[in-house]
Amino acid sequence: MTGTDTKAAGPEKARRLYVYNGGFLTQRRLRRILHHAGYTIRVGRPGANDLIGVWGNSPTAHRGLAAATRHDVPVVRVEDAFLRSLFPGRAGAPPLGLLIDHKGAHFDPAHPSDLEVMLTTHPLDDSALLDRARGAMARMAEAHLSKYTAFDPARPVPDPGYVLVIDQTFGDASVTASGADRNRFREMLFVALDEHPGARIVIKTHPETRAGHRPGYFTDADLNDRVSFCSDPVSPWTLMEGAVGVYTVSSGLGFEAILAGHKPRVFGQPFYAGWGLTQDEFPVQRRQRNLTRAQIFAAAMILYPTWYDPHRDCLCGLETAMEALAAETRAWRADHRGWVASGMRLWKRAPLQQAFGQWKAVTFEDTLARARAKGQPWMVWAGKAEVGHADAVRVEDGFLRSRGLGAALVPPLSLVTDAKGIYYDPARASDLEDMIRARRTLRPDQSLRAERLVAALTQNALSKYNLGGAVPDMPDGPRVLVVGQVEDDASVRLGAGEVNTNAALLAAARAAHPDATLIYKPHPDVEAGLRRGAVDASALADVVAENADIAALLDKVDTVWTMTSLSGFEALMRGVHVVTTGAPFYAGWGLTEDRGTVPPRRREDVPLLGLVHATLIDYPRYFDPVTRTACPVEVIVDRLRRDDVPRRGLANRTLSKLQGLLASQSHLWR
Repeated sequence: MTGTDTKAAGPEKARRLYVYNGGFLTQRRLRRILHHAGYTIRVGRPGANDLIGVWGNSPTAHRGLAAATRHDVPVVRVEDAFLRSLFPGRAGAPPLGLLIDHKGAHFDPAHPSDLEVMLTTHPLDDSALLDRARGAMARMAEAHLSKYTAFDPARPVPDPGYVLVIDQTFGDASVTASGADRNRFREMLFVALDEHPGARIVIKTHPETRAGHRPGYFTDADLNDRVSFCSDPVSPWTLMEGAVGVYTVSSGLGFEAILAGHKPRVFGQPFYAGWGLTQDEFPVQRRQRNLTRAQIFAAAMILYPTWYDPHRDCLCGLETAMEALAAETRAWRADHRGWVASGMRLWKRAPLQQAFGQWKAVTFEDTLARARAKGQPWMVWAGKAEVGHADAVRVEDGFLRSRGLGAALVPPLSLVTDAKGIYYDPARASDLEDMIRARRTLRPDQSLRAERLVAALTQNALSKYNLGGAVPDMPDGPRVLVVGQVEDDASVRLGAGEVNTNAALLAAARAAHPDATLIYKPHPDVEAGLRRGAVDASALADVVAENADIAALLDKVDTVWTMTSLSGFEALMRGVHVVTTGAPFYAGWGLTEDRGTVPPRRREDVPLLGLVHATLIDYPRYFDPVTRTACPVEVIVDRLRRDDVPRRGLANRTLSKLQGLLASQSHLWR
């Protein structure tokens, strides 16, 4: 029995997986995914009910194939999934998922693989599945995700109107399996030149070739006045936009070209050829079915791969894996050049270094001339921004911050960066405003994600600080919650308007609701004695909810009055009517009763889920305290729900007590 006709391994059989490739033993992520998929890795001699694992058509694959023939044991082919990592595997990046195939290799047309059988026989007509596929395709394009994602989407590509010819690494398994060689690549180039007379030809080099790991099939000898290389790390999605035609042998970029709306000319026999979505130079005769883009995506990206959640160490669906990659990619794209940071208090520097310094250390420099001279992206703590910081990115705590107060020096789980302004300053536009405006309409997948996020937050009573606390007894009838704030907080100073003290807010709420039960909730920083804003509310409020859980309070009231507090946004998510007397970021979008002066540029209606998506998904960056990596918001929700979050150390506890004695001097640590 040869390697190509070894028995197919069925998932119903025992899953002891014998391997003869060191990578199965040394690569932790590979072992974890296989473990969660039900395989136990072994070395030695397999028994009759065991399996043999082979990594694609690697140089060591022959060992496993020979052992399978010798012992008459089924072969399981393992390969990277089509969304892999920031960098190629040869650079040491672990995979986000695996293709575990019990019939063959997806890239080898000699025999049908599990993927080909799925594409041939699966109905692929379930509306929910196809909706997921359409949403995931749109998300890939939106986040500029590809197999490898370490590129800058803003990096320029050639002027539109070119023909894109895709190079591959020399000896790539999908190339040799298609019977292709350098002559095939040269033939493809000649055809592209002939079919597009006068057009520019752009040859896209492979990331591994650019990194020096492996050569490609094209060389400088193939270039002329019409043919040029594109070796820069550009977005494949941007590159596809400007192309008038796409030519490939068997590259994964050919699949992505289909997703981008092209019908690529294919000179090999990759898995995506033969389904009516490509122009095939060498058709695979057994592939006769016509599929839509959503159908081939559903099979190749949702049903076929085994996806892994690196934050929760478990298997997951495509969307969870994709968001993990998107978060990591977003952080790399923003941080890999390094940051210069100004206006950062000493206690904040370690959390900032963790969040922004994974790829290159953050340099802290408060001298403006020296900060600019570094020639790197520049950030400043928003509350410390001055006239000279106009070109710096503002940084501030995010909206799902921690389990504990920032003023008590609990490190944040989320931070926001804003190149235009900052969300709490209505005097100038901000990136958040742009994001909210962009979410006036949502795709179905975006609405579903925001809806699930709202449900997770409300069902688990999560808020910015998550302090807990008992809710006092309250009379029946209409209940109005007045949310106290830190009166010298930047959001109050810049956005409160005429009503800019807790006493004035209480008076305005009582005047508007003379017969309602008025509940006053002091700000936690004020209750802790760390910030200004204490007020005797007993004369106007029926209930003073000291040390109460704000999330639990919001579930028991009909209306919330606030100057600019985030609690107003949290109330909106719980279906509570919100009255604003200032101009918080969530005012002006048709969701609140606005009694303050809201900037005219916000006079647009945005759905609640659109506001949630922009505020909690698009705008902040999240840092997973367990894996110590960038993560999507859903991971932070899980960490807070499970109380798996950082605690203050002894030094921070001591310093926060000292701050309590110096509450009137809070500018020293803010």
